[in-house]
This record gives sequence, structure tokens and C-alpha cells, in this order.
Amino acid sequence: MYAAEAERLQAALPEGLALRIDHFGSTAVPGLLAKPVIDILVTVSSIEEARSIAVAPLEALGYAFWAENPRRERLFFVKGLPPRAPRRTHHVHMIEPSAAMWNLLLFRDILRADPDEAARYAALKRELAVRHRQDREAYTDAKSAYVAEVIANASR
Repeated sequence: MYAAEAERLQAALPEGLALRIDHFGSTAVPGLLAKPVIDILVTVSSIEEARSIAVAPLEALGYAFWAENPRRERLFFVKGLPPRAPRRTHHVHMIEPSAAMWNLLLFRDILRADPDEAARYAALKRELAVRHRQDREAYTDAKSAYVAEVIANASR
């Protein structure tokens, strides 16, 4: 599903805007417990240029743009929001090349390469899903310390 959506994104975005398109998040790690939403990282040379020329093409693909995102260094799009669709299917995160981008991909690659680390992460996600069942932001925030620790250990 990621590969097909990446092709649609590449075809829809203005030529030269996307420097790279990557699958990240839990669905990018085979066998890892994940919600059924594919996270896609689109790296662009300029977030301001992307803000002006990428929104309409992604909306034409069925994505909703979160214009009020307080994180101005990135753009966020969701495919599959009601009433147009029954559930979320894809998230597109658009950012400029940065340490944050490389850390997202590094974490994915660590989990792909280390089944024990992936199992620890899955156990944490299960625990947090129960604890923060009604609060998506708290769930995401609670994973951050673990992710930062794994990345720090890999960088040593």
C-alpha cells in the first residue's frame, strides 16, 4: 500500500518538489504492532514552497491539509477522514532535510534490523494504548522518550 501511494504522491506533486519519499512509522517495520495508518515522509527542499504548491495536488488525491498545525516546520496531511471515508488510511508528513528527518528513518531502520528492539517497542505501544486509549497526543508523547533513547544509543 505504501509503494502505490508513494507513486501517486510522486506523480501528483510538482516536479522537483519531493527530494525523497519514505515509509516510516510502525507500518514500515514488518510484523510490528501498528494502527492501520501508513505514515509517509516527504522531504522537500523548502517547506514554504511546499505550503504554496503541494496542498492542492494532495487534496486532489483525497488528503485533508491541517493548516492550523502549530509545528510550522512541517506540513501534515490525512487521507481518509469522515465523511469522505470511514477511517484514516494515510498520513503525509512533509519536512525539509533535518536531523529530525534522519532520526525518524534511523529509528525505523533500527527496528527493522533488531527484532528484540521491535518487540520492546511493541510492548510499550500496547501498554500506552491502554493507558491513553482516549488521548492520541498523550500516547504519541509518551513514546517520545523511548524513541529518543533508542536513537541516542544508536548514535554512540
